[in-house]
Amino acid sequence: MILAYVLVGTVVAANQVCMVETSCLFPATSSYIAHSEVFIDKALGFAWGMGSTYNAIIPSELTAISVIMTYWTDLNSAVFITVFGLFVVFTNIWNVRYYGEIEFFFGIIKLMLCAGLILVGLVIDLGGVEGQHRLGFQYWRNPGPFAEKFTTGSLGKFLGFWKAVSSVVYAFGGVQNVTMLAGETEYPRRAIHRAGYRVLTRVLVLYYILIFILSMIVPYTDTVIAHPNGTASGSPWVRAVSLAGIKVLPHIINAVVLTSALSAGNLGIIKVSRNLYALAAKKQLPSIFLKVNRNGLPWVSVAFGCAFLPLAYMTLDSSAANVFSWFQNITASDLLITWIAIASNHIALHKAMKVQGFTRHDLPYKFWIGKWCGYYSLFFSLLFLLTGGFSTFIHGYWAFSTLFSSYFIIPLTIVLFIFAKLVFKTRYIKPSEVKLRALFYDLQNRPEPPYKKLKGWEWLTLLWS
Repeated sequence: MILAYVLVGTVVAANQVCMVETSCLFPATSSYIAHSEVFIDKALGFAWGMGSTYNAIIPSELTAISVIMTYWTDLNSAVFITVFGLFVVFTNIWNVRYYGEIEFFFGIIKLMLCAGLILVGLVIDLGGVEGQHRLGFQYWRNPGPFAEKFTTGSLGKFLGFWKAVSSVVYAFGGVQNVTMLAGETEYPRRAIHRAGYRVLTRVLVLYYILIFILSMIVPYTDTVIAHPNGTASGSPWVRAVSLAGIKVLPHIINAVVLTSALSAGNLGIIKVSRNLYALAAKKQLPSIFLKVNRNGLPWVSVAFGCAFLPLAYMTLDSSAANVFSWFQNITASDLLITWIAIASNHIALHKAMKVQGFTRHDLPYKFWIGKWCGYYSLFFSLLFLLTGGFSTFIHGYWAFSTLFSSYFIIPLTIVLFIFAKLVFKTRYIKPSEVKLRALFYDLQNRPEPPYKKLKGWEWLTLLWS
């Protein structure tokens, strides 16, 4: 699992660099859709946008909430889906400022949980819990670093590692949405750059530390984790503190995870509504999606996204864990499509800059490794996407639900692209035809005040600021 997080984390970091560099030059709502339309082909922007909307209307977060609530009660899942679904609706029909304040509150809670889990994990590992011996790295030796999956031997260990990659992709969902509201942000270039640094810092520090500590305090052979029963008790961190005999902390962990699910649900509606609005602004969808209220909120687009929340009631007929697994695969495949779009836009931007005589020094914000990040992110995102449902091709593991949820996004995107090419009569934009001079002219004529540069230990504030 550690290696899976390290690999996917580097891909996410590279993709974040691509997104920040491109969006700081051309900040726009639903940025990667707008970037594809300007740098590559309007039909591709339509395909990215509609494909992403298909995923975002899947209420995987409400399904996750129904799983989490089983930790405390056996009450029918419909109750929690209804209550928390209404919370998501009311959050999104207000001014976007209230959404930001709620997300800020949720973010502080999550960061406090991460810090607390790191401390608790170290205490457990070093034998600081009464009645528990020092664990150290014993689980790295027995059962060992790699779990066998589907078969035995080295091949089984590799397949186990690659299977973990799919679930890890889902865990990184949301980091690509930093620029989703760029068009509604004051000083968007400055905000995007700082937000990108924050995400990179949190991914490369908090995620890696948490997974490293988790690997030391709970073995992957634990029966509750290896054979989950579809309840929140199968969460690795919940299981770790339960094994240590800490009675209260599992409740706190699940409560904070609940806020994370709500946060992700809010983000899904934001994504749907802004994608629909952006496509309607390009006259690729009916103009009704352009309707806004007095606060500038695209309420028709928001209502459309909220209309699909009842899909979460599917958990009433099937196991909540199974439905969540389907939704997880759908979300992971769409995340990879989004990463592919962001990387492709970055590559196209650099090709256009080279042809038109611009250099990376002309970009408003840049990273020293940015030149190669697009190719690195594109290669691995394609690889993850094409192998996301590989288990269904192994003898004895065939499952149509896995095949569909893992790969449907591919033909859907292709069909949407062909549809847009035929209906909107778009054409590929050559690097020499990209309107870079207009973008750099706007950059020079609308300067933004610089933010205070961080020095020394001040960089640590990116973890919580």
